[in-house]
Amino acid sequence: MNKPIHPLIASDGGNVAYEDDAYGWAIEQAAHLRAGHIDRLDLINLAEEIEDVAKSERRAAESALRILMMHVLKWQMQSDRRTRSWSLSILAQRIAYDRQLEDNPSLAPLADDMRAKAFKRSRIEAAQEMDVPLRSIPLEPPSWPTILDEPFEVD
Repeated sequence: MNKPIHPLIASDGGNVAYEDDAYGWAIEQAAHLRAGHIDRLDLINLAEEIEDVAKSERRAAESALRILMMHVLKWQMQSDRRTRSWSLSILAQRIAYDRQLEDNPSLAPLADDMRAKAFKRSRIEAAQEMDVPLRSIPLEPPSWPTILDEPFEVD
């Protein structure tokens, strides 16, 4: 007895509407692709979803940079409050950022733009966490060697 690929896929090959059930639609589109049923694909929504995956990967890299730079700023500006937790957070976000670039090498040419965008939020979040005026935070992001290579260790 042949089992359907997924219980949501209609046996008659009908299409699940994207607007009605994104999960069912995605499962159905994958089944159509695997089966070579190109004529059954919802190409417009499929293209948009693929672009959304790309945006999500970029956002993940920017998020890691944002958190990383926030902790670097705090480290630089509050030397008397340095903790092992900050050091480990910097290390964890470096690993997260490196992983995003390893998994998505086409993001590498966008690194400077991602750093600039992520830094805008890093400044605000660092100022909030340190309870200092935003004007006291540098306007330029830390250099790449500082972000990615400088040792941040508690003595």
